Amino acid sequence: MEPRRVYGKSHWYHETQSRAQHSDVMPLVPEAAHVDDRFLLDLTLPDALYSANQRWLRLARTFAQTLFPDAVTVSRLRTFSAYDRLSTALTVAQVTGVQRLCNHYAARLAPLPGPDSSRESNHRLAQITQYARQLASSPSVITPRERQQLDEVGLTAHDIILINQVVGFVGFQARVIAILQAQLGFPVRWIPGMPVQEDADADRFQSESAPWHTDFVSTVPHQANTTQGDVLARWQHVPELTSLADALIAEETLLEGLGELIDALTFAHPLQPLASLIPARINGSASCFHYYSGQWQGANGLPDAVRNGEHAIQAWSHHHPCERAVAQATQLLTRAPDRFSAAQLTPLAEQGLSVPDAITLLAWSALCGWLNRLRIALSSAQQVA
Repeated sequence: MEPRRVYGKSHWYHETQSRAQHSDVMPLVPEAAHVDDRFLLDLTLPDALYSANQRWLRLARTFAQTLFPDAVTVSRLRTFSAYDRLSTALTVAQVTGVQRLCNHYAARLAPLPGPDSSRESNHRLAQITQYARQLASSPSVITPRERQQLDEVGLTAHDIILINQVVGFVGFQARVIAILQAQLGFPVRWIPGMPVQEDADADRFQSESAPWHTDFVSTVPHQANTTQGDVLARWQHVPELTSLADALIAEETLLEGLGELIDALTFAHPLQPLASLIPARINGSASCFHYYSGQWQGANGLPDAVRNGEHAIQAWSHHHPCERAVAQATQLLTRAPDRFSAAQLTPLAEQGLSVPDAITLLAWSALCGWLNRLRIALSSAQQVA
């Protein structure tokens, strides 16, 4: 998978054709591989801003180190190599368009030896790349059939958990970096012609869905080891992880990290359900949407407006300027994080949201996008996710 530069675009791309030797391949920004903080990628924050968000930022950094270690040992049960993880991360970074991520993952991927050049390896890599791009850019198109295609090219249950966690986490990372760069006043440098994520079909939300469930089994509950049992006991009753924890438990360290992030970013704010509804509607997670519709305690009609789309939200929010500011910010953050700027933060401040509250609300919205993708990717064939 040889990185290449497309003329006229300050953006990294990579091919699905594998390459065994990478000694002649150099990333555009090789120093981007060497960072002290693998979550913020050495984005420097003022002390006050870092202190206000220190707990969850540290947890996110730990998650990044767990997901992307310097060396990965593969086995019969875990075939997802360091190359697979970083090439998947680069695919997601490209979808988001956030340059800092593209530079970092391209620089880390470039020197790694790829899989052999056999037809089977190329097909496996192409399938992984296609799945990651679809889940990152248009999650509502993912069905159990796409998951079955991963199984057909040799991915194990552990691998399938990993690829979904990589896609979810890197999408979260991109959006957090976009939020913080906007707070610091960085100029937006998005690429003309980059697509904006389209909203999921409204039909997915027209009726109350049954409780979310999955037919994906990573570990049979009675076969879980002691550590897995402890992690399940801690997190399976958290609303965001209900039923989902059972599907993720084979990679218990990642489930523990995700649960801790949910706990760190959850806070009692009346607008938090709105920050959750917007990504659920855009991404196509009906189960998340219906749950947060029930959590909304504000003015009547908001969940229906979000369900009915952009024009309905604009009409409803005409007399609710604070909700409008949050909706507009989370919409752009979800659809096109590379275009997110200080212009989306200013209305939040004008409506009285403090900087810590605004950052936490938006980071929570980004985390919801991760959870939306996990529920969509691992849902059973009999229901809308």
